[in-house]
Amino acid sequence: MYFVGFLLLLGPLVTVHELGHYLVGRWFGVKAEAFSIGFGREIAGWTDKAGTRWKLSWLPLGGYVQFKGDMNPASIPNANAPLEGHANDGSFQNASLWKRALIVAAGPVTNLVVAIAIFAAFFAIYGNPTIVGAEDSRTVGEFSEESVARDAGMEIGDTIIEVDGEAVADFDEIRTQILLYPGKDMVVTVVRDGVEVDLPLTTARVEEADAFGNVSVLGRIGVGPAGGQYEFQEVGLLASIPLAAERCWEITGMMITGIQQIVTGERSIKELGGPVKIAKYSGEQMSLGFLAFVNFAALISLNLAFINFLPIPALDGGHLAFYAAEAIRRKPVGPEATEWAYRAGIAVVLLFMVVVTVNDVTSLPLFGS
Repeated sequence: MYFVGFLLLLGPLVTVHELGHYLVGRWFGVKAEAFSIGFGREIAGWTDKAGTRWKLSWLPLGGYVQFKGDMNPASIPNANAPLEGHANDGSFQNASLWKRALIVAAGPVTNLVVAIAIFAAFFAIYGNPTIVGAEDSRTVGEFSEESVARDAGMEIGDTIIEVDGEAVADFDEIRTQILLYPGKDMVVTVVRDGVEVDLPLTTARVEEADAFGNVSVLGRIGVGPAGGQYEFQEVGLLASIPLAAERCWEITGMMITGIQQIVTGERSIKELGGPVKIAKYSGEQMSLGFLAFVNFAALISLNLAFINFLPIPALDGGHLAFYAAEAIRRKPVGPEATEWAYRAGIAVVLLFMVVVTVNDVTSLPLFGS
């Protein structure tokens, strides 16, 4: 189930990512020498009339489009390749700067469009889950058995209006502001009898497991709302698109927060996941049904867009960073500096893959975790 889910998930997402690069490149007249799903030795393939080798490779951890003038699948410029010196020779490196930037950006942008399209379809078909009685949902109606909010002086009937200086509109926003910050000192502002009261507290650090045993570390303050109920409000097709874009923006913000917390030591690096964990989660979500699997695909597609936009050489964001430097300097970065930067970038990516793979494998039931 894990393997099948992994292939059904990553295969299409990698394909649309690389198609984004390929189609925009072909649109600008750049010749593609190879289009591969997977890395390493070719399993099967064919060559089309334009000379592009379409192939399936044995390591299903990504893919690439190798354009004319690229030294390798990472699109490192081939300094030894004979260039004809004009933009019409079909070489990627001879294309104008803005065209190269758009070709590179097209991959992660396509993944972003896929995520927005999936979320928009959910909104258009099922509606937007909205709390009716949003004001009531901010009012504290109960405390959990262990509540840091109650210990900090919060009372039944208090209405939470701010969390760490950020205004909150409903209980969902309260929960989001707290879930991401386990063990954090913060100030929750409530209205009590018409008077604003600031309550300093430290969020509880809680480990919660889902139905499959996957553990998440969450922040809690131990309160429940006095009112407010979820209702699905109908959303038109056009209105669903900005809602989906907003949803992607919120999730991206959560990813950035998570990375910052890992870098600063607030979260363990063991919370990072790689291919093995993606395979595990994809199989689990597939077992829950088609909708759960598609929703998970949207999240992974958004992750692929985010990761590929990071300014790490060998990733799309690294290429874009070099193009930005080229635009500022009015000339390309030197070939030697470019090659060393890409080698360092590949080393960082490989090191990251080793770390997350070790995390993934040691978290499997085989190792008693």
